[in-house]
Amino acid sequence: MMRESIADRIFSLAGEAEFMKAAIEIFMRQASENKIYREFLSCLGRDPASVRNTLDIPFLPVEFFRNHIVITGPGTPEIVFESSGTTAKVKSRHYVTDLSLYNESLLRGFDLFYGSPSHYLIAALMPSPEERPSGSLSYMVNHLIRSGADKRSGFFTRNYDHLAGILGDAVREGKKCILMGISYALLDFAEAKPMDLTEVIVVETGGMKGRREEITRGELHSRLMNNLGVRTIHSEYGMTELLSQAWSDGEGLFRCPPWMKILVRELNDPFSVSSEPGQAGALNIIDLANINSCSFIATWDLGRLHENGSFEVLGRYDHSDVRGCNLLAG
Repeated sequence: MMRESIADRIFSLAGEAEFMKAAIEIFMRQASENKIYREFLSCLGRDPASVRNTLDIPFLPVEFFRNHIVITGPGTPEIVFESSGTTAKVKSRHYVTDLSLYNESLLRGFDLFYGSPSHYLIAALMPSPEERPSGSLSYMVNHLIRSGADKRSGFFTRNYDHLAGILGDAVREGKKCILMGISYALLDFAEAKPMDLTEVIVVETGGMKGRREEITRGELHSRLMNNLGVRTIHSEYGMTELLSQAWSDGEGLFRCPPWMKILVRELNDPFSVSSEPGQAGALNIIDLANINSCSFIATWDLGRLHENGSFEVLGRYDHSDVRGCNLLAG
């Protein structure tokens, strides 16, 4: 019933009031029908009836996705996304019981920022779905490619000569291109095959994953711009535990689709949460597409809020694990 009653509405929200209404509706359902979240609220002594707005909502620590099956309501997982596990600790798992929600969130969000995937040749420098069948990033890019992208699109793990040739041909044809990759793979390609990709959209998805030295996002973007001839570097912010993504068209400033919202909390007071521009702290994420898991997640990514709902990622709290999303220090 939830799928019909609100899933369609969350992708057509108009303004803050509608977002708030949908968020509270989803919160009340998850507080009742999500066993893990319900127990979390009980341990906090929080009565769901006392929640009146998004700042009142207790956010589930992202660590719960490592040790628990976080599902709201009935349903059998269609896919289980698993984090890349850059440390020896337990990987995070997202049990997705309605994959169509992920697909819809991805395509609608991508269309808001870039238009239809069918307008592009999409080249990926990251593990393919065959290499990482449980990776949400691999799934994401593969779904974009399969949604009408140019037939030359694909994954080009270390096949740099072939990739350079395809991009060069497409640029000469005037074809719109997106080169999307993990940070270390983009750097490896840019150093091995420096070329003029002025008209290509280069999107980094973060993550050195221990393959190269950690550098700031500014240094990463500078190196990529110098070697690839682009004027700016775009970025994607997402994680295993989310069904939605935020995108940046430069300067490390991310914007969310209308059904996703970023708040910040004080590191020393997890219940002190703000939505005011200029505030910095750990990121709390509302992803309304997470209807069937948990839409309210407290991360250990550090960031700052900006005007019009945009935000930047400043790094990661020292005592938490290094992860494979956009975590380079700003």
